[in-house]
Amino acid sequence: MDIDKLFKVPKMPAGSNKRRMPDNPTPEMLKRMRMDTEDSSVTTPSSTHDDAPSKHNPRAAYVRDEEDEEAEAAEGAFAPGGDADYFAEEDEEGRFFGGGLTKEQKDILNIFDKAGGEEAREDLEELSLPGIRRLLLRFERAANKNQDQRSKYPDDPTKFIDSEADLDAAIKGLLPLAQTPLLSYPEFVKTGGVARLVGLLTHENADIAIDIVEVVHELTDEEVGNEIEEGEEGEGTREEALKMLVEALMENNIFELLVNNLSRLNEAEETDRSGVFHILGIFENLLGFNADFAPLLVSKTPIMKWILNRIQSKAHVENKGYAAELLSILLQNNRANRLELGNQDGVDAILKVLSQYRRRDPVDADETEFMENVFDSLCSALAEPEIKKLFLDSEGVDLMVLMMKEKMQSRSRSIKVLDYAMSRQAGTATCEVFVEALGLKTLFATFMGKTSKKSKAVVPASEDVSHTLGIVSSLFSNLPSDSSARIRLLTKFVENNYEKAEKLLEIRDSAQGRLKTIDKDIDTERKEILAQGEEIDSEEEDMWYLRRLDGGLFTLQTVDYILAWIVMEDDGIRAHVQQMLSRRNKTLKDIANTLQIYHDNVDENDDVSGQDGAPSRKEILRNLIAFLEGC
Repeated sequence: MDIDKLFKVPKMPAGSNKRRMPDNPTPEMLKRMRMDTEDSSVTTPSSTHDDAPSKHNPRAAYVRDEEDEEAEAAEGAFAPGGDADYFAEEDEEGRFFGGGLTKEQKDILNIFDKAGGEEAREDLEELSLPGIRRLLLRFERAANKNQDQRSKYPDDPTKFIDSEADLDAAIKGLLPLAQTPLLSYPEFVKTGGVARLVGLLTHENADIAIDIVEVVHELTDEEVGNEIEEGEEGEGTREEALKMLVEALMENNIFELLVNNLSRLNEAEETDRSGVFHILGIFENLLGFNADFAPLLVSKTPIMKWILNRIQSKAHVENKGYAAELLSILLQNNRANRLELGNQDGVDAILKVLSQYRRRDPVDADETEFMENVFDSLCSALAEPEIKKLFLDSEGVDLMVLMMKEKMQSRSRSIKVLDYAMSRQAGTATCEVFVEALGLKTLFATFMGKTSKKSKAVVPASEDVSHTLGIVSSLFSNLPSDSSARIRLLTKFVENNYEKAEKLLEIRDSAQGRLKTIDKDIDTERKEILAQGEEIDSEEEDMWYLRRLDGGLFTLQTVDYILAWIVMEDDGIRAHVQQMLSRRNKTLKDIANTLQIYHDNVDENDDVSGQDGAPSRKEILRNLIAFLEGC
């Protein structure tokens, strides 16, 4: 089992936490805003009401008549949510019974009613199979009619404007299909509705394309059909229906058509900005359904170039953050996409984006998420040797070292990036440049926790300490023997009376304490399985090993790997470490036992020696274990 591979994948956002467009203001919020405005306004002396405050008594009370409120309502001065019936549908006591629809939404429904009458409204209320077929038939007729009129009168919009409005309403009328995917999706695919809908993404009117994007985004959501009563439709059935729809979309080149629409949408306009948001949402939905679509999206479309341009825009808006999140998804566990990032000068672009956070923090939570997604994208890409070289050529090491020196949020992320960049034998050159860039001083300051002198309690290794240990481990693995860089590294563990070696032992104690708790739980589970007369298979053993890694074993292995190196290379450190271990009733053989577990779980297929004949990880571990056992 490859430990590096298990723990070198940056964390990704949970699939269930999908992005949503910002919510519109609620009627209550707007009403409070209106009341605040009225309280702070100054009444003009021209008021003709007897109760109005005069200029001689500006503090006099002013009682508003019901007629005043009705007059303002008639003028459209206020309607929460833009509801067209807010005032028209009040009862005698002034309670609100409005429908909650804006004038534009009501106009769309009126057009829809005109086209289909009461029959259409019935289809929306109860989507039976006949109702679904009627919806799809209306959509087909509206699409054909609009196409015919546009081809006959291409230069006279007045001839096809009505059919375009009907088509707009018919497209939006497909939204309820998401409520019953079991019935709707097979029928939608079988009748050719999916091909017809996707084909309209090339429509001359961008608003029609945006309507389609919104519908597809809703239909491909992973939670489609969740509102159906339990027993009417099972999870497996929904999955099959969604699979049928997704396959039809892919057959009709949905990726290419969506990316083509990105180039014609102007995000300065709110409607177009919403369209871009929904396009990115469709990509997230489809990649969440099948991660194998990721290389297809990158290879068949210019999406990578679009994303890199988008994340470099100066103004931070919702879609910029969404583009960064999509980039991190595309690069996760995908070598082809990582290499394409390098071909598009993506490493240089990412470093330019991150450089703005060297001396300033993100302004809000959204920008913080954006920054973290860009850092995670870089970490994913650095799993490839080719990207490590591009990172080095773009002076990425120097930028990360500078970020480490600043007390900004980017400091922790820069340590994480360096851990990925310096890992494995392909990171040897990066390790050498890191030492030359004077990164050791800042690294060990973080390792010793000198930024928080008030706290003296021993706590579990934080993410910063974990990545710092990873960097030190890579330095010992990759720096050539007897090189000046390696001597400088070893000197850090000798200075100040071996304080850094003692810090390693403190982290080791903390990791062992956490691991003991996990081991107790695993022993209990093991006894229960054996008591039931069942056998423990290899899969169960692997799951337990992963739990132990997460519960402290991984940190323990990394610490003991570093301890073994410094003990082997310096006699003074070895004597001091042996003395400190004896106080804990431990010996160097306890470190050797940890490394043996590490050795036994290194993946043979992934652990190969470098081109220059450098030893593999297993060979290094065997030599360290042999030395410790001989002491």
